[in-house]
Amino acid sequence: MNAGTAGRSPFGVLVIHGFTATRESVELLLHPLQSLGIPVSMPLLAGHGGPSPAALKGLGWMDWLHDADVAFRELGDRADRIIIVGHSMGALLALNLAVRHPGKVDSLVLVATAIRLVSVLAPGRPLNFAALPISLIVKRWGLKSVFADPEGAACRGHYEWVPTDAVLSFFRLIKKTQKLLGAVHCPVFILHNRTESTVLPESVGVLNSSLGTPDSLQSVLWLSRSGHQVFCDCEREDAVDAIIRYVSGRMGRSEARNE
Repeated sequence: MNAGTAGRSPFGVLVIHGFTATRESVELLLHPLQSLGIPVSMPLLAGHGGPSPAALKGLGWMDWLHDADVAFRELGDRADRIIIVGHSMGALLALNLAVRHPGKVDSLVLVATAIRLVSVLAPGRPLNFAALPISLIVKRWGLKSVFADPEGAACRGHYEWVPTDAVLSFFRLIKKTQKLLGAVHCPVFILHNRTESTVLPESVGVLNSSLGTPDSLQSVLWLSRSGHQVFCDCEREDAVDAIIRYVSGRMGRSEARNE
């Protein structure tokens, strides 16, 4: 691998977990990525990973994007180009970072991107108009962790509930992100589940048709059995292997250009 500028690594990888999740939900990627000899950052977003979901009270998408941006900039001090791997809401944050830092982001790996949710109250769904009125009455939004193979799950589930205001902020992030998809032009690798209970498969179609990235620089891998927590469920090794191949391929292309 060629040396980066001023002693920095030519590449780094930023891994961003999803809404109500923790680093545990994506940490299966850590050692395989580090084995490539590049720096890896895996930040914990504000309000996540605490003993109670109440830690999310008063927090929203701007806080989570801020955390992701700080981690991106810190990694940028150690790496010339950054590949961002985002899971679910983390994929939305990755897309926002790609628009903020187009000259620094090499490519995106978008896993179970939360553009179209199963919930009928979410943006782009039939009852989205009712989300705000309901939030005035319902202050806790119940959540359920669903694994295709619960006994073989490699990590714990997420929070069992979340402040409804935090969910509405997550919804605002979905709307904001969809509006800026056309401003994303970097290569994109999409991993998505055909059957799960959180994000709809049509999210892939939204990405394919809306991203500014040329079709030739978009690729998709479908997982057929996993639940939403891809890196904890029954196809986790397949997902990790695919991402390592993609990241290695991006690094190889850079080396070929520099020869």
